[in-house]
Amino acid sequence: MRKHTLGSLTWIRMMRFTNQSNQLSNEFLKRFDLTTAQFDVLIQIKTYAPLTQSQLAEKVTVTQGGMSRMLARLEKEGLIERKQNWKTKTISLTAKGEQMIDAATPSQLHFQSSFFEEVLTEEEMKSLYTLMSKIEKHSREKKLPPA
Repeated sequence: MRKHTLGSLTWIRMMRFTNQSNQLSNEFLKRFDLTTAQFDVLIQIKTYAPLTQSQLAEKVTVTQGGMSRMLARLEKEGLIERKQNWKTKTISLTAKGEQMIDAATPSQLHFQSSFFEEVLTEEEMKSLYTLMSKIEKHSREKKLPPA
C-alpha cells in the first residue's frame, strides 16, 4: 500500500465529501426539478445578471459545452432569457426563474448547512471556514509545477 501524506489524505476526504454532498444535493433538488449544477448557474445569474455566457462559465464548474446545453434547457423551460445587444448576448432570469431560485435557495442552504451544523460546534465551523478560505485563496494563486 502506498504511503499517503496528511495533505493527500485531506484532499481525498475533501473529494469524498464533495462527491457525497453533490449526490445528496442532486437528490434533494429533484423536488425543485433542478440539479446542483443548474442551481449553481441560476444562483450566479441571479447574483450577477446580466452577464455573458463566458462570464458565467468563469463562476461555475460546468464545461463550455455543458454550459451551452444547460442554458438551452433552462431557456426552453422559461427560467432564463438570453438577449442579444449588438455583439454581446447577455443572460438573465425570467420571473419564473426568479421564483424557482427564490423557492429553492432557503431549503438548499438549510440542507447544505446541516452537513456541518449537525456534527461541528460553532467554534469548529469557524475554524473550518477560516482554513477552507485560506486553501481556496491559495488554489486561485497556485501555479502548475514544471513538466
